[in-house]
Amino acid sequence: MSVEQFKDVKAIVFDVFGTVVDWRSGVSRDAAAFLARHDRQDIDPDDFADCWRNHYAPAMEEVNSGRRAFVRLDVLHRENLDKVLIELGIDATSIPRSELDELNLAWHRLDPWPDSVQGIQRLKKRFIVAPLSNGNIRLMIDMAKRSRLPWDAILGAEVAGIYKPMPEAYLRTADILALRPEEICLVAAHNNDLAAARQCGLRTAFILRANEHGADQKTDLHPTQDWDIIADSIDDLATKLKTPIPQ
Repeated sequence: MSVEQFKDVKAIVFDVFGTVVDWRSGVSRDAAAFLARHDRQDIDPDDFADCWRNHYAPAMEEVNSGRRAFVRLDVLHRENLDKVLIELGIDATSIPRSELDELNLAWHRLDPWPDSVQGIQRLKKRFIVAPLSNGNIRLMIDMAKRSRLPWDAILGAEVAGIYKPMPEAYLRTADILALRPEEICLVAAHNNDLAAARQCGLRTAFILRANEHGADQKTDLHPTQDWDIIADSIDDLATKLKTPIPQ
């Protein structure tokens, strides 16, 4: 899609975990401190983060399938943390619940990729910018305040009451913004997210995040469809859409 063809797009919405923020490094950082406190340096903090993330999609699928009523991602993350402790052989009964609740907030303290803040700031000059994330609203607020992500609106999974890649997650966001799906572009580093958005009529922009899962990443290293825009970063996306660099 050319820049001229993009003129009807009024909002750019973003997948957040992995696209805007580096979830793995942030969770690993907090996990390292936790493991050190409990003398479990035998466990790699990156493995801890990966194990926790591996429960992410299955937990949301329980909601999307209708087997479970909608609950916030914070709730799912906290339940998944208990599963991680069991899998890694950590005795959760010896750890105060308040400490585990605090560790669960690692997902609220994730750092943005180096290009994210400036790239979103540039795009904000021309488009509505907002998250379209499976994260809940409070999580998105905390992350935005910590990292100074310049959203125009904070949208979380509570908006749809369901998780991506279900169609309602995309279509309800369009309804909330009072826009047609084709007036919205989803930016994501994940081909499956973009495919689901395209099925709902949204425009699509692929951002390469080759280190989201670490140096041995094997997925999403290239676009699997002819997305409307393909960029190396959010800043590169802003450049492709000819938005100015903030002074």
